[in-house]
Amino acid sequence: MNYILYFAVAIILLFLVVKMLLCPIKILWKLIVNGILGTILLIVVNFFGEYLGFTIGINIWTALIAGFFGIPGVIFLIVFKFLL
Repeated sequence: MNYILYFAVAIILLFLVVKMLLCPIKILWKLIVNGILGTILLIVVNFFGEYLGFTIGINIWTALIAGFFGIPGVIFLIVFKFLL
């Protein structure tokens, strides 16, 4: 009977450890996807922005904003560019 209890406790502990390890992987995956989408959108905005008369300079700050926030970050950069 003790073996069944030990087995159940081990399964619960294994489940909790796996759950705790998957959370940072989900956050990392979201940051990677946001970074890729933000970078692609920033390049597209600069490509078409040349024809419309505005560009967003790509530097460390714009890259961080676009990479961390993704599409909303690029929209923020566009609005910020028009406000200044």
